[in-house]
Amino acid sequence: MFGPVDPRSSKRGLLEPLSIPDFRRLWAGMTVSLFGDGIFFVALAWQAYDLSNTPGALAIVGVAMTGAQVAFLLVGGIVSDRLERRYVMIAADALRGTAVAVLGFLSLSGALRLWQLVVMAGVYGGGTAFFGPAFDAIVPELVPEELLQQANSLDQFVRPVTWMLAGPAVGGWVASAWSAGGAFLIDALTFVVSIASLLRIQHRTVARTPAGGLTVALSEVRDGFRYVRSHVWLWGTFLAATIAYLLFWGPTEVLLPFIVRNEMGGQARDLGFILAVGGMGAIFAAVLMGSRGKPRKHITFIYGVWTLSTLAIAGYGLARYAWQAMVAAFVFNAFEAAGTIVWATTKQRLVPNRLLGRVSSFDWFISIGLLPLSFGLVGPVAAVIGARTTLVAAGVVGGLATFAFLFLPGMRDTERRPAPRPQQQPAVALRSGARVPD
Repeated sequence: MFGPVDPRSSKRGLLEPLSIPDFRRLWAGMTVSLFGDGIFFVALAWQAYDLSNTPGALAIVGVAMTGAQVAFLLVGGIVSDRLERRYVMIAADALRGTAVAVLGFLSLSGALRLWQLVVMAGVYGGGTAFFGPAFDAIVPELVPEELLQQANSLDQFVRPVTWMLAGPAVGGWVASAWSAGGAFLIDALTFVVSIASLLRIQHRTVARTPAGGLTVALSEVRDGFRYVRSHVWLWGTFLAATIAYLLFWGPTEVLLPFIVRNEMGGQARDLGFILAVGGMGAIFAAVLMGSRGKPRKHITFIYGVWTLSTLAIAGYGLARYAWQAMVAAFVFNAFEAAGTIVWATTKQRLVPNRLLGRVSSFDWFISIGLLPLSFGLVGPVAAVIGARTTLVAAGVVGGLATFAFLFLPGMRDTERRPAPRPQQQPAVALRSGARVPD
C-alpha cells in the first residue's frame, strides 16, 4: 500500500546511533526523564480528580499546561536556533523539575489546591515549549543523516517503554499505594538525571542565527514562516494535526481517566496499565520501523497510519472493560508511533539545519495551537452528549479529517520527485509537536 522502503536506511541497525557517545548521552537522559513524565501524567490526572471529581477539573489543568506551551513555542524556536541547544534543554528541564517538585511537596503536606495545580501545570508547559524545539533540532547535530531513521526509531522506542509503559505503571502504583505527591517527587528526581546527562554532551560549533533585538527576532520568525508556507507537506500536516488534536486530544486526556475511575470502577493503577499497553504498541511500531527504514511513499504512509490511529480513539468510548481500553490503546499508539517516526525523519532530512529549530517550533505551535480550546470544550460537550459518545465522535471525525488532508494539491510532491537535500552540519564522532499526546 505504501510502497517499498528506502534501502539506504533499511540496512542500518536500530541500535547503531548509540555508538555515537553524545547521542547515547542524550538518549540516556531522555530515557530517565520520560520515565518520570509517565509517572507525572498519571499522578496529575488522579490528583486533579482527587481535588475535584469532575472532567472540568482536569480540563482546566490541561488548558493551563497547553496554553502556556503554545504561548512560548515561537520564542522557544528562536532561542533554540540562537543558543546552544543543550543549554536550552537544561534550562527547560530545571524549570519543569522545579514545578513538579513544588507539586509534590504541596500534595504531601495536604496544602495543594486546584489553582496551585493549574499554575504549576502552566509552568511545566512553558518549559516544554523550549525543550521540544531544541530537542528536535539537536538530533541532526549529533547523528549523521543516514542514521536519522534509526535515531528517531530509538526515540519512539524509548518513549513508549518509559513514558507510556513503565512510567504510567509505576505512577499508577505509587499514586494508589502511597500518594500522587510521592509520584511527583519521583518525577522531579528524573529531571536531575536528565540535566546531568545533557551536561556531558560535548560542546560543538554549529552555525547559529546571530543574536539581535526584537526586529531581528521577528525577521527570524518570518523567515521560518515563509519556509513553512512554501512547502505544502509542512503547512498541510501542521493544519491536519491542529484539527485532529482539537477533536481528540482533550477528550482522550480528560475522559479516559474519568471513565476508568467512575464507570469502570478502576483505580490509578488501572489507568496506568491501560497506558502501559499503549506503550507496548508504540514499542512494536518502533522496532518494526527501525528495521524497515523509511517508506518511499512517506507522506502517504504518514497519513494512512495517523488516520488509523485517530480512529482507534473511538475504542476508548466503546470499551466497557479495562482490557478493551487496552486494545484501543495498543492500536492507537502503534500507528501513531509509526507515523511519527517517518514524520520526524522526513522533517530532519528536508529542512535546513539553520531553520530546523524554528520549523519545529512552528510544528508544535500550529499543531497544538487549539489544544487549550480542546480541553476547554471537552467538559461542556461531555455534559451534553456523554463521555463515551464524545470519545467515539472524536475518533471518527478526527480520523476522517486527518485523511482528507492527504489529498491537498502538492501534499505528495516529495514522493514523486527528489527533494533538495538540506545543508547539514557534519556530525562529530564519525529529534519532535509532537504528534503524540506527549
